[in-house]
Amino acid sequence: MEVALRMAEFPLLSAIIWLPVLGAIALLILPRNDRLIRWFTLVVSLVDFAIALPLFSWFDKSFSGMQFVEKHTWIKAWNISYFLGVDGISVLFILLSALITILCVLISWEAVTEKVKEFHIALLLTSAAMMGVFCSLDLFLFYLFWEAMLIPMYLIIGIWGGPNRLYATIKFFLYTLVGSVLMLVGIIFLYLKAGTFNILEIMKLGLPYHFQFWLFWAFFAAFAVKVPMWPVHTWLPDAHTEAPTAGSVILAGILIKMGAYGFLRFSLSFFPVAAKAMMVPMLVLSVIAIVYGGIICLAQTDLKRLIAYSSVSHMGFVTLGIFSLEGNAVEGAILQMINHGIVTGALFMCVGIVYERTHTRAIKDYGGLATVMPIYAAFFMVFTLASIGLPGTNGFIGEFLILLGTFASKRWAAALGALGVIIGAAYMLRLYQQVFYQEVNPKVAGLPDVKMREVLALIPMLFLVLIIGCYPTPFLAFMHESVRSLLEHVHGASAVSFSEIIKEGLHVVLPS
Repeated sequence: MEVALRMAEFPLLSAIIWLPVLGAIALLILPRNDRLIRWFTLVVSLVDFAIALPLFSWFDKSFSGMQFVEKHTWIKAWNISYFLGVDGISVLFILLSALITILCVLISWEAVTEKVKEFHIALLLTSAAMMGVFCSLDLFLFYLFWEAMLIPMYLIIGIWGGPNRLYATIKFFLYTLVGSVLMLVGIIFLYLKAGTFNILEIMKLGLPYHFQFWLFWAFFAAFAVKVPMWPVHTWLPDAHTEAPTAGSVILAGILIKMGAYGFLRFSLSFFPVAAKAMMVPMLVLSVIAIVYGGIICLAQTDLKRLIAYSSVSHMGFVTLGIFSLEGNAVEGAILQMINHGIVTGALFMCVGIVYERTHTRAIKDYGGLATVMPIYAAFFMVFTLASIGLPGTNGFIGEFLILLGTFASKRWAAALGALGVIIGAAYMLRLYQQVFYQEVNPKVAGLPDVKMREVLALIPMLFLVLIIGCYPTPFLAFMHESVRSLLEHVHGASAVSFSEIIKEGLHVVLPS
């Protein structure tokens, strides 16, 4: 017990964040030996994951506040601190980020053959920035990590992506930058009102609801683009299509979760009155994303674009759960964020495996893969069933909790959202039938089945699909107290109608 307490005083979160940065710096010094660089990056990512693992066992699930807190004065004149901590909403994302970094190294082992050193530096820097976003409890520090993540991701897509990578990277960068600039305006306003960037202190600020209205939309601009919500989703299919496999896995697994995390950490915490007033509009946007994303998937002919558009639909379920403002739905939304990272990340890895062999993503170029690559077909089948929410897989429990909670809050939203489950089953099962059954396409005849390295990358995802699907209680236990505390904070705020908050919000800008 004493050893555990002493270890708990260790700056665990700092180690998790900065070890990949140190690894990236070390890569600059290492000679251009591709094998050495790959193995070194793999070791760094494995050590980082090992450092993060104690979060799972040491985290106190009965406590709703921040844990593993580190706080040091940074820029005293502006009251900026190096302030880190995690609660039940953020802790699982740290573990998922560390795991996905390992898998990205494995899946890129043979796929990336040019500028290998630069690729792995960008990968480690992306990992560090992602960790920082989920750990930051100072808005200034959060914004630095939020923006820092864009640079290595821009390079990963722009240098190692497909033929239209420049268009995709510019579109990705501009969309996210515009949203981030509006959020920066909101952050500056909050600092001027509160005199601090401390997230926990700003939660207690109690802003007038007409200010909450405008600040809600300023933060919404950044988070909605990152999710991505309809109609600011169009950067995602292009970025996914052109990104290398590792880039797609990071985008699906972690990056788009940051938007939904932002809604939970900031939109609900800072602006509870506005969040309640905007509940119906946000549910409408979520339902549109669910149905629209699913219908668009039915028309896709490219493997990666289909899975990319499915992310729009699946993340629509996440925002549906968040803005239902009901305990089961919010917990289901957080779990579904984890589930989506696992399942969609695994599907992108699977697409990357066959793309390396065939250099085509066109669905029509496949057929009969179940005969040619039976082990690969088995992996893809499990992830397909998880994507459509089959009971016994992780996709089911997340969607079930979201729909259960939303039904208790807004029945019409749950009923319309359930259409997405039906549409999802249609496009995923049709995809599996076209790719794995029918006659063997001559273009895939004779392809080798999955290699041991590829199996090692897919097995952790397979394990999580089944363990969360069959026994989700340990994962839900992490978030229960934090979600309860957050919703008490939201529901404890005064209630203002949508029309009233719009009227008062406009009055601030257009006074009589």
